[in-house]
Amino acid sequence: MQEQVNLDLMEFVEKNILPRYNKFGRSHGIEHVTRVIRNSLTLARQVGANIDMAYVIAAYHDLGMDGPRAIHHITGGKILYSDARLKKWFSNDQILIMKTAVEDHRANCSHSPRSIYGKIIAEADRDLEPDIVFKRAILYGIEHNPTQTKEQQWERFKKHMDEKYSVNGYIRLWIRHSQNEHNLIKIREIIIDKDALRAEFDKIYNKEFGI
Repeated sequence: MQEQVNLDLMEFVEKNILPRYNKFGRSHGIEHVTRVIRNSLTLARQVGANIDMAYVIAAYHDLGMDGPRAIHHITGGKILYSDARLKKWFSNDQILIMKTAVEDHRANCSHSPRSIYGKIIAEADRDLEPDIVFKRAILYGIEHNPTQTKEQQWERFKKHMDEKYSVNGYIRLWIRHSQNEHNLIKIREIIIDKDALRAEFDKIYNKEFGI
């Protein structure tokens, strides 16, 4: 089984694809895509999937943030599918699988991922370490609603946590026995305890603003 990404492919992605994330802000920027790539490669090795395909899917998955966020997963799939440079390393069938995987990565997608690659990127994109989840949600709120007060940001953050990550939330995990399973339990325990959730919010928000 292939253990490492093709070096030629990696050089192409690092030079031509990853720099595009610099304009997406901290919540969806280089730090995020790097973590998703790392998570994807770990999961691909775990389930025996093609390492190069998992790598490219992760690298392209949020490129659609250039346009409307609501359809960024669809836009991202189109960007990958239309990039003729990928034909150097992949067949047309593989590129189509990667396109649909990018389309399927969003947490509130209306259908289950259509391939193991869709499950890998959906799972990798969750990145459910509690500190990371809370920080990304807060940063997104600050980036997209910069005029809101701290209390308004708190209400948005609290609502988002409940709608997405609570026991009644829309998030779904697709690969059993992943680290995400354990981390989601921790997140839900904090969400239930509103004092604990507020403490997490205050810690991150105050650090961002030097309070």
